[in-house]
Amino acid sequence: MPAIALSPQHLETEMVPPMHRDDESGYASGRSSETSIPDVFFTKPHLRFLNRQLQNLEPQGTCLISLPDTSVTLIHVLIDILRWCITTLPGLFQTTAFGLTGLVTLDMLSKMKIPRPQQVDVMFFDTLHHFSETLALLDRVRDRYPLVNIHVYKPAGISNSEQFAQQYGERLWETNDQLYDWAAKVEPAQRAYRELQVNAILTGRRRSQGGKRGDLDIIEIDEAGLIKINPLANWSFQQVQDYIRANNMPYNNLLNQGYRSVGDWHSTQPVQAGEDERAGRWKGQQKTECGIHNPRSKFAQFLR
Repeated sequence: MPAIALSPQHLETEMVPPMHRDDESGYASGRSSETSIPDVFFTKPHLRFLNRQLQNLEPQGTCLISLPDTSVTLIHVLIDILRWCITTLPGLFQTTAFGLTGLVTLDMLSKMKIPRPQQVDVMFFDTLHHFSETLALLDRVRDRYPLVNIHVYKPAGISNSEQFAQQYGERLWETNDQLYDWAAKVEPAQRAYRELQVNAILTGRRRSQGGKRGDLDIIEIDEAGLIKINPLANWSFQQVQDYIRANNMPYNNLLNQGYRSVGDWHSTQPVQAGEDERAGRWKGQQKTECGIHNPRSKFAQFLR
């Protein structure tokens, strides 16, 4: 399988220079009127327009990595989406648990010539219940991408799973699943968004993952105003996997054991042939999301 080669001009990202204010004109700008201009604002018609335009850019079909002409087109579309995000969205971060999709995004961002401070930092939410293979991958990613800032957030005031059990009781994911999601995932995410001043995030969600993700838009805005970008929404598992292989990237060793979507050790199993990619998550339950991508109002009872 040939690797995908991209010329430098495809990876260069031109940054829009900071605006300034002409005091006589009265026009506001980003440099001089920060308190009077919202960081990002989309009307619903504009959001629909952007999703329609980005959707039209996305090629569809079978694995494109093995077809040189269309594979390059697929990569160029990803670059276009990422470039738009970087030049349009202040406070942009990537959230990932280092699944294949998140790794593709991280790798592509690392190849784009993005000057500071526009580079995209990564947020990893350590639930204290990840597989050892996932934590080992974190170390390998740091070695592979030493220039990428990775912010690790854990449950508040807790350093390990033993302390978590002491505070919340044994097997909280069974006794109170909603509280577990809040303590291990949602609260750390909210804290990260607040401390890092996050306005927008790049996610690893794709339509081919099934469930509620089947009709995923490329751009979403949650009820709190957080902008979520799903840059690989139209990619299949095979396309993502082929990119990883073609670029000789590190990945979670659990994928060699039949896993496809990897979360916490207590709620993740390998998938069987013909099952959805995320069928191994919370198997036998109605649950399909870990909480980070649920409406925040679902956790209103835990807000202080």
